[in-house]
Amino acid sequence: MSREATVHSNKNTSMEKNLQSGFEDSRLPTNHTPQEDNTVLQHMDQTEGGKPQWLQGSTLIIIMVALTIVSYLMLLDVSVVSTALPAITNEFNSLPDLGWYGAAYQLSNAALQPLSGKIYTHFTPKWTLLIYFFVFEVGSLICALATSSNMLIVGRTIAGMGNSGIPNGCVTIIAGMVPLHKRPALLGIMMGISQLGLASGPLVGGALTEYTTWRWCFWINLPIGAIVALLVVFIRIPDPLFKEPSLTVLRTLHKKLDFIGVAGFAGSVIMLLLAIQFGGIRFPWNSPTIIGLFCGSGITFLLWIAWSMKKSDKSLIPLKLMKQRPVWSSCLTYGLTMGSLFTTSYFLPVYFQGVLGATPLLSGVQLLPNIIPQLLAAVLSGILVTRIGYYIPFSLIGAVFISVGAGLISTYSPMTPLARRIGFQIILGTGYGLSLQMPLVAIQNSVQLHQLPVAVGVLMFCPQLSGALLVSFGNTIFSNSLRNLVPQYAPSVNPDIVVAAGATSLRNAVPPSTLHNVLIAYAKSVDRVYYLGAGCGVATFFSAWGMGWKNIRRTEKPELPQSPRPQEQESHELVRLAKN
Repeated sequence: MSREATVHSNKNTSMEKNLQSGFEDSRLPTNHTPQEDNTVLQHMDQTEGGKPQWLQGSTLIIIMVALTIVSYLMLLDVSVVSTALPAITNEFNSLPDLGWYGAAYQLSNAALQPLSGKIYTHFTPKWTLLIYFFVFEVGSLICALATSSNMLIVGRTIAGMGNSGIPNGCVTIIAGMVPLHKRPALLGIMMGISQLGLASGPLVGGALTEYTTWRWCFWINLPIGAIVALLVVFIRIPDPLFKEPSLTVLRTLHKKLDFIGVAGFAGSVIMLLLAIQFGGIRFPWNSPTIIGLFCGSGITFLLWIAWSMKKSDKSLIPLKLMKQRPVWSSCLTYGLTMGSLFTTSYFLPVYFQGVLGATPLLSGVQLLPNIIPQLLAAVLSGILVTRIGYYIPFSLIGAVFISVGAGLISTYSPMTPLARRIGFQIILGTGYGLSLQMPLVAIQNSVQLHQLPVAVGVLMFCPQLSGALLVSFGNTIFSNSLRNLVPQYAPSVNPDIVVAAGATSLRNAVPPSTLHNVLIAYAKSVDRVYYLGAGCGVATFFSAWGMGWKNIRRTEKPELPQSPRPQEQESHELVRLAKN
């Protein structure tokens, strides 16, 4: 090499080092990996001495209390209405609308879940979460004040829209509060306690309906929501992503949120869930209405895929993101686990009320052997992941517990002893507690920080879809089993009468002389649904291997902001020219 070329090369190297030094001084490192992306805040005014300002002490505790209460309210709202439905339909004389009280909430929640990822990418998590929560509270207020069935359905729709962005907001805020290796413990606490909402919903709903009015199932959200808002609104929460000013984002919102993609995705999901919700109940599965909904959903979904390929990274759900093995594996694992949880939680009360004759209140109490181990296992597994660093083992062990627990519960009969009923539920609840939060940990450990809200939005959508599918499959299995088994055990009883009676009215629908045999058929029909739960556990065991075998306790390093400011872009361009 000539002396002139050597001098020129040295000058370029010197320029590059100087520019690189400038980046270090401004706390903008040039090299990063997807694993490192999850560990550092990107807002420059939220770091001191190049280190992130993680929350700690009383501030961290207050925010975690608020997020846990919010998560609890979300799950409580899913189950609290179930015991109030008879009183609601009696007041409004609206039995044909019964399915819509749950469907309206579920449809708006599931259809808008992925959109929340885009919104959290461009707007501050704290205020975005509060706005979503405010929408949920408005929906609850409308339900509490409802003067007609249609007004109640509108309120449930609005509440579902608000709920669509709350889980994503809680996870995004936790990602900004603490480093990656501490998040499993906090997620375990939040998810473990919030799961009590599923168990306490029938208890709370039954007590409020019996001793006050069904409207308090919705009024109760308002004072608790006000307390949560007061806890959060005055506390500064770090933002894990650099954000443009909100007014600037609003002016270009139509370019950032992919409204065509939102419409296509939401339309496909709504048609699919409507078909699942009303197929076999209001319309036969082979009716033109249900077939048309399934076909419309499939065609719309294919059109949405084509549009997403055209939009690439700017689409509602970037397909490149979904092609990453840890992402789709985490989504599949979370969907299977939560779908199994929803199904087993739905049919255990059917066994307690239909076969054992328990009241809705006592049925909720008998679910505690399932819920309490779930809470304890969720907290313990979160702490252990923080200490050990690996999360896949807990998913695998949890999947085994789910499979074994669901398999054992499938042996329930009218004569099953109390000790077995409790012990089998403990095994099942422990499995859910060990595995539920691990896909969330895997997602945070596998994608870049600027992709996290979108990835979490997709992840949170999966339980909505899988829960609807698996509960619907469970209903089909249960109904068909009853129609096959009742003639075998009680030939004189019309199986359609047993199916139509429901769990709470079963004893009044059949003659006392045949009741015992009908209860055996009823128990065996519930047992067959638990084969589905056990199968989900087996599938979870295999899908969990793809979530990424990574240690979350590795050394955490800063990352390059996803949305650099203009002067940062200019500096990077100078580095590129210097290298050339």
